Amino acid sequence: MTKPYIMIVEDDPQLSRIFSMALSEPFAVEVIEDGAQAMKRLAEAQPALVVLDLHLPEVGGDQILAYIRGDSRLAATRVILATADARQAEYLESSADIVLLKPLNPFALRELAVRLIK
Repeated sequence: MTKPYIMIVEDDPQLSRIFSMALSEPFAVEVIEDGAQAMKRLAEAQPALVVLDLHLPEVGGDQILAYIRGDSRLAATRVILATADARQAEYLESSADIVLLKPLNPFALRELAVRLIK
């Protein structure tokens, strides 16, 4: 049985490493550090879950979220926004499955991811 695929889109190397370590079991994890690369991968892949920062180089997380929600191929993809920007998170809350404000507990992130993908 293959592990569900999760895409972490986070430009802070330390946070992306923490998120990846928290989610690598029980998931297959790919870390992407800029928005343009995330858009390119989303055109090819169908992640079960995207953990998405909002402030990214090249393409913002809000644009990535809109792309995911607008593409019927990605209709089943769940999105956790992980951001320090409470104002923008509130604005995008209805488009995301879950909004988490940084700093966040990596164990809570894993538990939420497991619940979303079940």
